[in-house]
Amino acid sequence: MTDHLYTFDKSSEQLRRQGARGGRAFGRNQRARRALLAIRPEVVPLRVVSRTTAADGIAILDARFPWLRGAEKRLSLKPASH
Repeated sequence: MTDHLYTFDKSSEQLRRQGARGGRAFGRNQRARRALLAIRPEVVPLRVVSRTTAADGIAILDARFPWLRGAEKRLSLKPASH
């Protein structure tokens, strides 16, 4: 039977990639990884987030840095009329 040529529908590149993935060891490792993913970690409770508005933030910055008071307001770029 050694005079028969067996061909398969895979290119040499596909065969190389398949060989690079390994055989039984690859399958065993994949199953182990999937089993670990199935175990759910302990749920950590969410932290309470303080709801600070933009106005609150501006007031805090104005109190802390008085020289920046009003910096959020845009200046008019109109030329001064004489």
